[in-house]
Amino acid sequence: MDRKLRVQTINNLVDNLLVSYKEEERIQPHGACPMPNRDTIIKIAKQMRKLIFPGYFDGYACSKDILQYHTGELLVYVHESLTEQIIYALSLDENRHNKSEKLICKREEMIDKATELSFKILSKLPTIREYLSTDVQGALDGDPAASSLEEIVFSYPGIFSITMHRIAHEMYLLNIPLIPRILSEYSHSITGIDINPGAQIGKYFFIDHGTGVVIGETTIIGNNVKIYQGVTLGALSTRGGQKLKGSKRHPTIEDGVTIYSGASVLGGDTVIGEGATIGSNAFITDSVPKGTKVSVKNPELILKNREHRELKQDYSEV
Repeated sequence: MDRKLRVQTINNLVDNLLVSYKEEERIQPHGACPMPNRDTIIKIAKQMRKLIFPGYFDGYACSKDILQYHTGELLVYVHESLTEQIIYALSLDENRHNKSEKLICKREEMIDKATELSFKILSKLPTIREYLSTDVQGALDGDPAASSLEEIVFSYPGIFSITMHRIAHEMYLLNIPLIPRILSEYSHSITGIDINPGAQIGKYFFIDHGTGVVIGETTIIGNNVKIYQGVTLGALSTRGGQKLKGSKRHPTIEDGVTIYSGASVLGGDTVIGEGATIGSNAFITDSVPKGTKVSVKNPELILKNREHRELKQDYSEV
């Protein structure tokens, strides 16, 4: 393809995209202020994780001699970067609710509010550390394969996921648009654990293995709760869409509950009582009293030998 033809092809592609931009305005870019930057938000979260677990993710020894300097430097970066992203998120949200056709950037008006919100989030870091300290201990107590607290902090997907969640949840409580969900979906993409930033989660929370776990927005989880891979804490139905927004759609899990792999607990009125155990693959849509053990009856397995004769095995007593 000669140069002239290439240029003409590019021009045609540009024209086609410009037509698409006019026709598909629902996904138009925000034209007044820069959009929040997903990569920057993820980088901020990583720096906040360094503040939560000093020395773990720095690549050098974080001795007590430099801890004050190191902490101050990180805090300044996080505060300034987070403030900027909050400004963009607030501006985007303002224009989304703006009834006029003219997009506006209220950067100067947003600076004070964003600065205050950023400081409020950072002020929650000691509380986040307190809860995460119990989560790490809960993982050590609950997993015989765990060899140390350090191993858990470094490598357990459940701890990574709950770390991102506890940060995102504080932003959610402050009604910061967009950023909490970016963090939760980033964590989801890394771990396979999907926790909506609105979910309320108590201390000593342990997700073992974790892949395929789903925890909905209005879920309430107490202390000392342990769940395994493939567990869904979800809504009974989402057909109502936006009409269901703000309602209690997801279950309440009380203290000391264990939920084994593949179980689904659904519905905003569903309460799993204190100390209950939910067995693998159970499908729960009604409340379970405290101390109850719920299990699914084992199916009959049919095995065939080399002569294709059926050998039935009943695992009901296993």
